[in-house]
This record gives sequence, C-alpha cells and structure tokens, in this order.
Amino acid sequence: MYAISNSSVTHDAREEVVQRLAPQPRTIRETGLADNLLGDLVCKHLHDAGVLDMSRLVERLALTGAVLEEVLTFLRKDGRVEILGQSGGQTLRYGLTERGRSAARDALARSGYIGAAPFPVSSYRALLKLQTIHHGRINAQDMQHAFGGVVLAQSMLDQLGVALNSGRAIMIYGPAGTGKTYVSSRLIRLFDETIWVPHAIAINDAVIEIYDPQVHRRLVGDDELQSNLLLDEGVDRRLLRCERPIVITGGELSMEQLDVRYDPFTRQYQAPLQLKASNGLFVIDDMGRQRMSPAELFNRWIVPMEEKRDFLNLGGGRHCELPFDLILVFSTNLNPLELADEAFLRRIGYKLQFGYLKAEEYERIWRQESERLGMSHDPQLLHYVLEELYGVENMPLVPCHPRDLLNMALDRQRYLGGTGQLSAQELEWAWHNYFVQLDFLG
Repeated sequence: MYAISNSSVTHDAREEVVQRLAPQPRTIRETGLADNLLGDLVCKHLHDAGVLDMSRLVERLALTGAVLEEVLTFLRKDGRVEILGQSGGQTLRYGLTERGRSAARDALARSGYIGAAPFPVSSYRALLKLQTIHHGRINAQDMQHAFGGVVLAQSMLDQLGVALNSGRAIMIYGPAGTGKTYVSSRLIRLFDETIWVPHAIAINDAVIEIYDPQVHRRLVGDDELQSNLLLDEGVDRRLLRCERPIVITGGELSMEQLDVRYDPFTRQYQAPLQLKASNGLFVIDDMGRQRMSPAELFNRWIVPMEEKRDFLNLGGGRHCELPFDLILVFSTNLNPLELADEAFLRRIGYKLQFGYLKAEEYERIWRQESERLGMSHDPQLLHYVLEELYGVENMPLVPCHPRDLLNMALDRQRYLGGTGQLSAQELEWAWHNYFVQLDFLG
C-alpha cells in the first residue's frame, strides 16, 4: 500500500491516493452504510431543522446529491418524508410526515448523533494505515529546521530524531522546567503532511465522532460546498483535510478518557483521546500525576505499543480493533524507575534525559528572551545574575528561568512607572519573588 506520509509528495498526489481509497460515493451501497442508518440520520436532520432542501441536506450530511436522492426516495416510499414544494421556485424542499416524526423520535432515542454521515470503520482502518505517521524519514536537517532557534544540544536533537523514526514510544524525563513539555509539543512540526479525518465513524449501529475542532486543525477549502450537488469527483465529503493532530494531556487524564465513552444524556459515543490523536502525536505530560496509578496507565498501553493495534470497548460485550498509529510520548519529572519496572521500561524504546543548562546555553536563551522583549542585551547584567544570584545560592540553570525572571522584572518596572534597561536591583527583586524563600524556617 502506498503511504501518503512522505512530505515530498505534493498535496494533489496525496489527495489522489486518498481518493482511490475513499472516492465520493454515488450510491447508498458505496457509502458502506446500511439503508436504515442513513434513513434514520436524514430523518433526525429533518426533525432538527423542520424543512430542508437538497443543498442543505448535502451540507449537513456531507454526502453527494445522488446518494441523498436515493435515500429520500426510499424514505418517501416508506411514508416518512414528503415533498413540501419548491424553494424560490427552483429547489424541492423536504419535510417529515407524521410517520416520519415518530420514526425520528425513535431514532433519537437510540442515538443522539446528528451530524455528517459516518465513515465505515472498515474503510477507516485502511485510511489510518495509509496515512501512517511511522514513515521513518526524519533526518538531521529536518530536526534543525523544526527546532531552529531552540537551545537544544545537537546530541539531544539526534536522539529525538532517531527515536521518532523508530516508531516506538518515547519517554522524556528530567527536572521540572528543563523544556520537556515545550520540546514534546514542538515535535509535531516534523510532520507537516496533510491527512484526512472523518467527521465520525460507524461501528455497526454505534456512531463515534472523531473530528474534534480542539484537536484537528482543518485546512483551507474544506468547508466550501461544491456548486454541483450531483458531482461525484474528489475525496469523500465525509473526510476533512487536516494537519496531523497532537493531543497533550497531563494530570487531568483518567482511564475513562482512554476508552469509548457513552453519554446516556446525549445518547452519543465519545472517542478516546488516542483515537483523536491517530496519525499524530499523543503526549502524556506530568507522567505519574494522573488520576490512576502509573502501573494502570502503562498496562493500558502494553498491547497497543507492541502490536500497533488497540481494542476499544463499546459496552455490552462489543469490542472493535483499530490501528494504533501514533507516536506516544511520556514526559515526567519523576524518576522513571519509580514509575515502572525495568521490564516495562524496556518496552519504551527510547528514554531521553533532559538536564540543566550550561552557562553558555543559558546565555543564548537569555539573549533570545531579551530580544523578544525588545531589550538590548546587557552582558554585565547577565554576569550579575549568574554570579551573584545563581552562584551564591548554588541554583541550577533551567531553560524557563530567563523568560520568567525578565518578565517579572519588567512587571515591577511598569508598576513603578519606569522604562529603559533593567537594573540589577530589579532582577534581584524578581529572583526573590520567583523562588520559594525558606528563611522563615531558620
């Protein structure tokens, strides 16, 4: 199978590949969905909106006019839908009959989903494999480009690049403030290819929403409706062209978020976080501070990490297997040996340790932050900070300190109505307000 993950492949070429897998359906059969599922969905839309013409139905269900005409013909013969006349003398309008309204209420009692027609799970499996993020084509030049302007040792860049190419899970560990979260979130820049994400998928009678505007960034042009409603060209309208996703979760993560959840109030299924992160990155930040034990969380990933497939529980004894196609990154400021035993840590291919800065690295960050704040670099001021503050108190050099200290000093300067270059006294004030002072214990 030809994967579309190579960034050298043009957008048109990628779209052509996806179109071969997921062309615009021209019949109900080609949608991969059951007649009743589509019929119920159309009835729910008409129940929600009252009356709709063909253009609005196409927009709402993300199907071609040809497919919807077939569904509407089926519903009219069944006595659920009727034609209510033309809109503006040109377009037919459709509404529910009394029988149709009753059928729509029954359909809503079974499933509260009202959205675009779902994509069949069998086609979704193939789509995930086609768009795999594990293409292994990252090189040193890519790393330099993605982390341009970031103060990071070349050895660490190389470690990250090799780890990403491996397709295995990655653990990043080290003291707080050493840039673990920042670097993890920036990794997505290495994967700038276009992918296609379905509005929702259908697993038998269950419809699970996949597209999440907080996770998936749609690219320009996706929401432009084609003028010819019967046009059957291009990629299936049920798919949205997006950037590769990145999901970052921290201490708020719970085990329930890693499986399909059913909301009894809305009667809708919610996709787990790792499914939304498919073909992208899933970063678990602050590992060890989640609502479940590290052992529980790690055990959840043993099979997906090793076999590249995940088993989702839909309730009622129903399960579904899907490709586990994402890069899983664990980030922690705890000792990895306190989180898991050596047997599990071996399953995580790469363990990367982030440490404190050298003086020259700290200076580069200080210069960058000064420039960002519109300040000229004062070597004497930096020397004072390194020697009289860090040196005297034997404080390690941490990447986030220059930004925080400079901003706090500027906060005080603005409060007092001052302007111009920061002084040593202002930096010392920021220092004593930034770090916890333990003098009161004496």
